[in-house]
Amino acid sequence: MSQDDTTKLFLNFEDPRLASFDLSDFERLSKFAEMNQISHFYLDEIQNIERWENFVRFKLDEGYGVTLTGSNASLLSRELGTKLTGRHITKELFPFSYTEYLIYTSKENNATSLQQYLITGGFPEYIHSGNEDVLIQVFNDIILRDIAVRYQLKQSQLVRNIAVFLLSNSGNRISANAIRKQFGISSSSTINEYLNYLQDSYLFQSINKFSYSLKVQQVNPKKWYSIDSGLITVNSRSFTPDYGRLLETVVFLHLRRKYIDIFYFSEKRECDFVVFQDMAIQHILQVSYEINSMNKQREIDGLVEAMDFFRQNKACIVTFNQEDELIINDKKVIILPFWKWVVDML
Repeated sequence: MSQDDTTKLFLNFEDPRLASFDLSDFERLSKFAEMNQISHFYLDEIQNIERWENFVRFKLDEGYGVTLTGSNASLLSRELGTKLTGRHITKELFPFSYTEYLIYTSKENNATSLQQYLITGGFPEYIHSGNEDVLIQVFNDIILRDIAVRYQLKQSQLVRNIAVFLLSNSGNRISANAIRKQFGISSSSTINEYLNYLQDSYLFQSINKFSYSLKVQQVNPKKWYSIDSGLITVNSRSFTPDYGRLLETVVFLHLRRKYIDIFYFSEKRECDFVVFQDMAIQHILQVSYEINSMNKQREIDGLVEAMDFFRQNKACIVTFNQEDELIINDKKVIILPFWKWVVDML
């Protein structure tokens, strides 16, 4: 119970003392709330309790306020959608964004801070302590608790190996068949199940190839992104940071906080992100840690092809610390460092 406001009650259902909590205990909780004039419940990791939705609906009908948190998107969305239709508002909570990181650390917005953020990521405890064991434990806990235990999987090590593979290839196009071959697994459907579990746990997010055909979207490889760049640097198999992959991951996460409809574009050439809202194109983006003589034409060609396809006259290449503006066939290509681009995206 809150000490400064005794009308609110907080329960964390990962607390070992609540391990045996069941439906009958909700009745005791109701009596306690009535006796202590509780007006609002905060229930953390509520998905650990069976039939919790019955209690929540009953309390809502009685006029109580209820705030729920949970670490599994599939479970919560399914139960909220069926049991609390029209009675709930859903909010997603991500690790700190770059701008939140700057506020938390009191750092200036510049290339130095961005490089530190690419390595550190946005988990507050890790930012505060710098102890890599924090992110190792977060990663292992999600694999074990939110996936292996919840779905009663016997091959938890295989799921972990797939997750490490995705971390090491964040931003790459990866198909279930490629993972099946990588790990010598006979069934692609098993891999698809594991990938769904990894996404439902919010450890990864994926985007499809853009197409007006849903079938084309489904048969093409997805691009997979870690939910946090720090998880990549601490848990992946890479011995040195791949700053290009880290930057693309951070750009994706910044977009994902605001938009749902994010795709990659791939026809003759590739463009990293095309972003929609209400079926209208919002952004065409290429991400390149550094524009140089080796990659400049490739990056521009992919961007321009996407601009032609969507009939847009303006697009952006997000870099680490380069800035420029190009006019190509009456189209404007703006090159901006992430730490400046992110201000425009607020």
